[in-house]
Amino acid sequence: MYPRNVNNWKLKGTTTLALKCVDGVILATDTRATMLPGFVAHKKVKKIYEVTRNIGMTMAGVPAEAVNLLDVLRANASIYQFQRKRDVSVKTIASLASVVLFSQRYYPYAIQIVIGGYDAEGYHLYSLDPFGSAIEDDMIATGSGSPVAYGVLESGYDSNITLKNGLALAAKAIRSAMKRDVYTGDAFDIATITQKKGYIELKEDVKKELLGKEAS
Repeated sequence: MYPRNVNNWKLKGTTTLALKCVDGVILATDTRATMLPGFVAHKKVKKIYEVTRNIGMTMAGVPAEAVNLLDVLRANASIYQFQRKRDVSVKTIASLASVVLFSQRYYPYAIQIVIGGYDAEGYHLYSLDPFGSAIEDDMIATGSGSPVAYGVLESGYDSNITLKNGLALAAKAIRSAMKRDVYTGDAFDIATITQKKGYIELKEDVKKELLGKEAS
């Protein structure tokens, strides 16, 4: 049922991260796609998506499987909001993703995702592994560059961080992973989710401003 060599399940590639701030949620990813043992398959791959206006998702792993899960989440969220006339909660979407992933446990999706956003109870972040384990946290990093990203995040994150400072910290963490992890690189995407504006992906000029001279 599962490969005898557990090392075959080690995912190499990508850095994604997420932060919960007092006034919003930040999702960030690099854009490099790799094919083992180290070939750069593409330099501009999108790994961050809007699920609904109040929820976003990052993906690491096999793109086709992650996008398939995204389609399931989007469809069910649309039905929920149409029938109940209100935003779906972050926990509901994370629970649905958990059920879908667990239902595929005999032939697991080779992905790790982060789901974040806001609802009536506030801002939330969930990390999910290929078997559907969902863990809520304030700060999450996934992928091969996550050890580097966590080092930066741990040194600058606190529970009272604002969206403005969180954006600078997220950009710094992604940039550090791009410099130190061969499977992470090329460029990065950042999205914010707030109660006032919903899901918004930052434009290129804003990302360059975050990185300053490093982005040039």
